[in-house]
Amino acid sequence: MTTVERAATEPAVPALARGPVFAVAAAVGVLLTVVSGRYGYFGDELYFIAAGHHPAWGYADQPPALPLVALLMDTIAPGVLPVLRIPATLAIVAAVVVAALIARELGGGRRAQVIAAATVAVSPSFLATGHLLATSTLDPALWTLLTWLLVRWVRTRADGLLLAAGLVTAVALQVKFLVVGFWVVAIVAILVFGPREMLRRPALWLGGGFAVLATIPTLVWQAQNGWPQIGMSQAVAAESVYAGGMLGFLPLGVLGTGLLVGTVLAAHGLGRLLRMPQYRFLGATAVGIALLFMVTGGRPYYIIGVFPLLWAASAAGIEQRRPAVWWRWVPTWPTYVVTAAFIAVANILPFTPVSAHADQPLQIGNFQRDEIGWPAMAADVAAAYADLPPDVARNAVVVTGDYWSYSAVQYFEPQLPSYSFARGAAWFGVPPEDSDAVIFVGDESEVPAGFGSVTRVGALDNDERVNNLAQGRPILLLQDRQRPWSELWAQARHL
Repeated sequence: MTTVERAATEPAVPALARGPVFAVAAAVGVLLTVVSGRYGYFGDELYFIAAGHHPAWGYADQPPALPLVALLMDTIAPGVLPVLRIPATLAIVAAVVVAALIARELGGGRRAQVIAAATVAVSPSFLATGHLLATSTLDPALWTLLTWLLVRWVRTRADGLLLAAGLVTAVALQVKFLVVGFWVVAIVAILVFGPREMLRRPALWLGGGFAVLATIPTLVWQAQNGWPQIGMSQAVAAESVYAGGMLGFLPLGVLGTGLLVGTVLAAHGLGRLLRMPQYRFLGATAVGIALLFMVTGGRPYYIIGVFPLLWAASAAGIEQRRPAVWWRWVPTWPTYVVTAAFIAVANILPFTPVSAHADQPLQIGNFQRDEIGWPAMAADVAAAYADLPPDVARNAVVVTGDYWSYSAVQYFEPQLPSYSFARGAAWFGVPPEDSDAVIFVGDESEVPAGFGSVTRVGALDNDERVNNLAQGRPILLLQDRQRPWSELWAQARHL
C-alpha cells in the first residue's frame, strides 16, 4: 500500500489542540525552571557528574547515558544548577505534549488532549522527578513516547512507527534497563490479545535489533565486570522493604500519580483500554508491568511511565461519553487547581526556603532535603584533611562509605584524592598502595577490617540544621593499614 493509499484509509483523528496543550507544557517548563535552582544539587546529580568524569560503556548501577548528559551540561555551564536540569525539564514538557498526542490518537479532541496534558502537569511523580536530572526523569518520558508510537501504529499500521519504537527503546536502554520488562510483558500481551500482526512486521524486529546492537557495549562492560547490574537489582529489591515492599508498591505508585485526578483517570483509562479489542494489549501491558516490578522488588516509581497512556485513554473516553454523576466532577478545572495547590502545600517542589526544613526530624524519601548543604559538608571533609600533620597528609586519601559524599567531595573539593566503595563509584578506582592515612566519611561499622587505629575527627554539617541522609555522618581518621587495598576493596565494595 502506498503512502497516499494508506493515508486515505487511515481513520481520521482530531486536530492537535496546539494552543492549550502547548500552554500547559509551557507552564510546566516555566515552573520547573523557576524552582530548578532553589536549593542545591541532589546527591545523585553529583554522582552522575562524577561518573561522567569516568567515561565508560556502562556502570555498576546504570547504563552510560545519564553520566554523559550530566557531564555535558556541567561542562557547558560549570556549577550552574538550572542548566544541569534543562534536560529533565525538557523531558517532562515533552511528556505533557505526548500525552495529549496519545489522547488524540485515541480519538480525543481538544478537551481530551487538554485533560491528558494537564494530568501529567499536576502529577507529583512527574513534577518531582522533573525537578532533578535523574534516570527516573528521562525513563518515564521515553516510555510515554514509546506508547504513543504503539498506539499510533495500531491506528495507521505504518511500519516506520515500529522502527521508531526500536530507536526509542535503544535510547531508553542507555538510561535504564527497565524497558526490557516493558517489551517482555508487551510481547506476551500481543500474543494473547493481539494484534499478532505486529509481531510479523519486519520493522518491529529491525528496530529491536538496533536496540540490541546499541546495548552490546554496555552488556560487554557488565560481563567484563562481573554483571554488577544484577547485584544492583538485588540491592533495589532489598531497599524496597523500606517502601512497604509488595504491599506498599501499588499504593505508593498510584499515589505518585496524584490524588483524585491521576488516580481516578488511571483506573478509568485502564478499564477503557481493556474493553477496547485493538488496544487491550496495552491495558494488559500496564497491568503486567505493575505485577512484574511488584514481584521483583522494583521501586514504585518504575511504573509511572505507563500512566500517561492510561490518562489519555480516560480523557478520550470522557470526551466521547459523559462520566457517571458521582465522578464527572473529577476531570474539571477546579479539581486540577486543588491538585496543584496540594503539590504546593505538600512541598513536592522546593517552594519553601531552606530554613523551613531546619530542625525537622529526618524523613526518609524527602529528596529535597538531600539537595541541601553539600558544599558545606564537602568543606568539612577538606578541613579534616587540612588538619592532618604535613607528614601524614602527604600520602593521605579520602574514602567514603556512601557515593553521595564521595561525589560531593569530587565536585566541591576536587583537589582531594577521593574514593568510595559504594555503588558505581567503587568501580572508579582504588586508592594507591603507597597511601597511608585515610579520612573516612561514614560510621565506624562501615570501616573494613584492617586498620589498627580508628579515630573520630569530625562530622558532616550542612550548616543549615537540616536533617538529611548525610547530616552528622562521622568523619574518621584511619591509620595503620594492615592489608592491601585490593583486599580491603573486595571486602568493602557494595551496591
